[in-house]
Amino acid sequence: MSLSFDNTERAFAHKSNLDLKKAYRLFQTFNYPFLVKQGPRLANAALSFGIPVKPLITKTLFAQFCGGETISECYPAAKLLYESNIGAILDYSVEGEWRGEDFINAFGELQKVIIEATDKPEYPFAVFKCTGIGMFAMLENVSAYIEKGESTDKRDSLDYQHFRSRFEALCKLAYENNTKLFVDAEETWIQAAIDEITYSNMAIYNTEQAIVYNTIQLYRKGRIEEIKYRIEEARAEGYKLGLKLVRGAYMEKEAQRAEDLNYPNPIQDSKEDTDRDYNEALRLCFDNRDIVHFCAGTHNEESSKLLTELIEEADLHKQDDRFWFAQLFGMSDHISFNLANAGFNVAKYLPYGPVKEVLPYLSRRAQENSSVKGQAGRELTLIKKELKRRKNSSH
Repeated sequence: MSLSFDNTERAFAHKSNLDLKKAYRLFQTFNYPFLVKQGPRLANAALSFGIPVKPLITKTLFAQFCGGETISECYPAAKLLYESNIGAILDYSVEGEWRGEDFINAFGELQKVIIEATDKPEYPFAVFKCTGIGMFAMLENVSAYIEKGESTDKRDSLDYQHFRSRFEALCKLAYENNTKLFVDAEETWIQAAIDEITYSNMAIYNTEQAIVYNTIQLYRKGRIEEIKYRIEEARAEGYKLGLKLVRGAYMEKEAQRAEDLNYPNPIQDSKEDTDRDYNEALRLCFDNRDIVHFCAGTHNEESSKLLTELIEEADLHKQDDRFWFAQLFGMSDHISFNLANAGFNVAKYLPYGPVKEVLPYLSRRAQENSSVKGQAGRELTLIKKELKRRKNSSH
């Protein structure tokens, strides 16, 4: 079956005309910088003062990019995706100023996510962020020592011990329930601590198949060398290397910190460099598929097409569990639904959580879509094309 990302009939078959018009109006608002920058902040203030803006947020941004406020509220969206052979990845997207109690609550919620995904083909993966179960400052301190190659008593701190016990418990639970578990990437200055604990748990739980997956951000310099190193390490230690390949999400923050602290910007010099390394990473992982299981987390048509071609040229089954594609809920349906229709393994990140707590996540989605190279323009073009097609076909 020939694969085309231009088939809007297939991409939006699950959406009514009303759904599409609502989405169109929402993506149009991303063209207004003031709304994108100040909107979430104003919404948060309004919610804090008890101004009833929640219904408006719920029907617009939240409805487009989130599955619901709870796991059970997400199931209708997950079921709808699964009817088109697309899995859902429950993503507890609560962010904010964390205290000890918040980490315990998040840990409990993530255990529920893993259990919910058990034996349900609708949920092929679970996912979590390390900053959801441990203090950012602690991860920063541990990372600084790792990068200096120094032994550290930071790992002996109570905060780190609590974090480690939660992390290991989630990996163990995923292993016991045969649920694949993504560990999301975060800022470069806490990533070393995340990498260390993630790969050490891979060595424990990935001996037969990939259960624990780390995330590689290809907008960072030097990631191809990093992947090669991790492949050698996995071969030497005898475990499957689980990787999720993404471009990255903290570009402005990374550049600003590098400038403030006067060190080289860890982000690629151009988008072309990022695209080149992303596609090279896909080839590298594919060439080592005897040991690497990976997910292409991308909204880029060219990268998505490249992996489909690698799979087809090697005459491998499209449902081979070593290869997955993933996009975010509410975005790039033209990629997700056309890939799934062609028979490939596809999943959508399905964020959820209380409206007020997921506002930071929604703010990032709005900013991502409003950027010059964001995808609001592409989404608008595709929706417009589909509405026009429906209008013409009804005549």
